[in-house]
Amino acid sequence: MTPLSNTPLQTQSLVKRYGGLLATDNVSLHLVHGELHAIIGPNGAGKTTLIGQLGGELQPDSGDVFLQGECVTALPAADRALRGLARSYQISSAFPEFTVIESVALANQAHGGHSFGAWRALLKRAHLVDAAEHAIAKAGLSHRISQRVSELAHGERRQLELAMVLVSEPKVLLLDEPMAGMSHQESMKVVDLLAGLKGQYTLLLVEHDMQAVFALADTISVLVNGAIIASGKPENIRHSPDVRSAYLGDEELPE
Repeated sequence: MTPLSNTPLQTQSLVKRYGGLLATDNVSLHLVHGELHAIIGPNGAGKTTLIGQLGGELQPDSGDVFLQGECVTALPAADRALRGLARSYQISSAFPEFTVIESVALANQAHGGHSFGAWRALLKRAHLVDAAEHAIAKAGLSHRISQRVSELAHGERRQLELAMVLVSEPKVLLLDEPMAGMSHQESMKVVDLLAGLKGQYTLLLVEHDMQAVFALADTISVLVNGAIIASGKPENIRHSPDVRSAYLGDEELPE
C-alpha cells in the first residue's frame, strides 16, 4: 500500500504481538475526509490494541501509521496530537474541581504546549475562552458551562471530554467507546452529537453499541482475532455471513 497524502489517517500492515498472541494481524485501513469510520469486533478482537497504536500509546512490532501521508509510526502520542490526531478515552480525564469552561480552556492551553501555571488567569484570555465556548457548544454542553466537573452526570462528563478534544481542532478524532456506561437516553444524545460532527471532522469510532455504530458509520471495519475480516458500507457489513458468524453468540447486528 502506498501512503496517500490526501488521506487523513492510514495504516499499513500493522502487527502487534504479545508473546504468542497476535493482537493486530497485518491491519491496513484508510480513513476518508469527513467520514465516520467504525471499528467493531467481538471482545478480545484487538480493538484497544489497534487504537493504542493509532494514537501513539503503543508501538507496533511492524507496519506503519500515516497522518496526511506523513509516517508517524515512531512519534509519541503528544507529537501526533500536535499534528492533528486527537483521542478520547473510555474514562474521562477531567479534574473534578474545575468547571467545564476551565477544563476546556486548560485542554486548549495544554494542546499548545504551554504550562498550567496561573491557570485561573487563562479565563482572562479572550482567545482561549472563545475557543473553549465554541467547543463546549459543539459538544452540547453550553448549559453546564459554569458547573464543576464533579457536578456533571456520567454522560455529561463524556460530552466534556469531547469538548476538551474538539478545542484543539483536530484533523482526525479517535473515539474510544464514547457511549461506555451510558444510559440509552445518554447514548442517543451522543449519537446526535457525533452525527453533527460528521463532515466537519474525520472520525474513527471504536464502539460496542451496535445500534449507535450502524446509525452513524459511513464505513465499518470488522476486527476478529486481530485481523480485518471485512470492511465496507454498513448495509454490506450487516449482511456479511463472515461478520454474522463472528458475532454469533456474542451480539447480534441490528437490522
